[in-house]
Amino acid sequence: MRNIIEIEVFNKLFSSIAEEMGIVLKRSAFSSNIKERCDFSCAIFDHKGEPAAQAAHIPVHLGAMPETLKSTINQFTLRPGDVIITNDPFQGGSHLPDITLIKGLHDDSGRILFYLVNRAHHADVGGRTPGSMGFSLSLADEGILIPPTLLYEKGRLNQNFFNGFLATVRNPAERQGDIRAQRASLERGSVRLSELLKRYGAPHIFTILDQLKNYAEEVMADTLHQLPDGSYSFTDHLDNDGISRRPLPISLELTISGNRAVADFRQSAAQIDTPLNTVRAVTISAVMYAFQCLVGEGYPINQGSYRPISVKTRPGTILDSQYPAPVAAGNVETSQRIVDTLFGALAQAAPKLIPAASCGSMNNIAIGGVKEQFTYYETIGGGMGGRPGKAGLDGIHTHMTNTMNTPVEALEHSYPLQVTKYGLRQNSGGKGKFPGGNGIIRIYRFLKSSHVSLLMERRSQVPYGVAGGESGKNGESWLLRGKKRKKLPGKINFQAEADDRLIIKTPGGGGWGKE
Repeated sequence: MRNIIEIEVFNKLFSSIAEEMGIVLKRSAFSSNIKERCDFSCAIFDHKGEPAAQAAHIPVHLGAMPETLKSTINQFTLRPGDVIITNDPFQGGSHLPDITLIKGLHDDSGRILFYLVNRAHHADVGGRTPGSMGFSLSLADEGILIPPTLLYEKGRLNQNFFNGFLATVRNPAERQGDIRAQRASLERGSVRLSELLKRYGAPHIFTILDQLKNYAEEVMADTLHQLPDGSYSFTDHLDNDGISRRPLPISLELTISGNRAVADFRQSAAQIDTPLNTVRAVTISAVMYAFQCLVGEGYPINQGSYRPISVKTRPGTILDSQYPAPVAAGNVETSQRIVDTLFGALAQAAPKLIPAASCGSMNNIAIGGVKEQFTYYETIGGGMGGRPGKAGLDGIHTHMTNTMNTPVEALEHSYPLQVTKYGLRQNSGGKGKFPGGNGIIRIYRFLKSSHVSLLMERRSQVPYGVAGGESGKNGESWLLRGKKRKKLPGKINFQAEADDRLIIKTPGGGGWGKE
């Protein structure tokens, strides 16, 4: 007989270890993207490579990690002190800047009991544009691809690999510091997990872990059972591929049957030549995030949560792209549209439960020096969609991103940039009984010539309203050079000159219900 209280206690113990791993990573990191914006995630997997617990970090990272473990752990016999590094999108990764480290925790006989994993977005991994988040036409444009590789062997750094990696990136000292911070995070997790094993013993912990997975499955299954059976279709669109103006459909046929759900995306747009492609691991991640929102907070998220849900994709489409497709924006932009599409379908099944569309873009900006060696990357929040019973929040990251604001002081201290305005974009949320949240206005002034890359969505396809609510306003970007003012497309690489100003206006959320 299960002891629910004991199960919940152990879930909190495991999750707290993952949270502490994140604290170490944040405090040890060099780049502002990791130490300020917290663009990283930490999780614990069991000896089978199944997720056991995770911290409340980045949904798009965490939901894709199981595919990384599935693809990776059979390629190696990990020994104590070994650490795997990879960023391969086609082996469970997301995009090249997201570097994953994996470490095993062994018992006295050398048998693996757990895997400790973290994933962090690095501000540059090489490629054609500073920040490795430019508008690309090939995977090679986006940076170095790292297949699963031993970074440490029996505790010793693989110096040949590491030196080769650092030689390909901009600001190698920062990359070195961030990777060492990731390793320190895994070491802290090993210490805390070892303490837990010593206190309770492996047999008892694995018994509880099996029960914890079953509990998570039951919670998800019960959530699905409360939805009416049926098939629900919905299509949303990405603005375009960055070359033509043709919108790209994300099409879903969602089937709810009893306590099971099937999300079928096979009719979505074909794979393209620009970086809006995403891999199947990210599609799975977005689906799991959306359903976990229905479950609510406080419940375990582990392998059991995945069991009642099936995801169907078609290889060669934008949601299941194949090597060597460029994928830089798939992780950050296409993932958001998958969530919007799934919520659009769920709004038909549970109209009094599902919110309107939020901002729908992570509003990515990467900046690098023309002559100086610096790279800066951040995402900017927007408006949350109006919700049944509540207005959407203003100026916040939503859905597949869970990062923090980059403080103006930190940005200006570290880079040749000024932020001349940072505030809410008033009246950008959709009207409704519960209006959508407002987007953000952020204006950068360049103190030196800089390379700039923008990857942004919802510039033509607006965030939809629900139950009669109005759509939120689409985003806009402008470049001011002297007295000239130029409107920029959502996806562009360009060179800014000293004293240029870049205006970013992010989308507002859709409204819920008629006023």
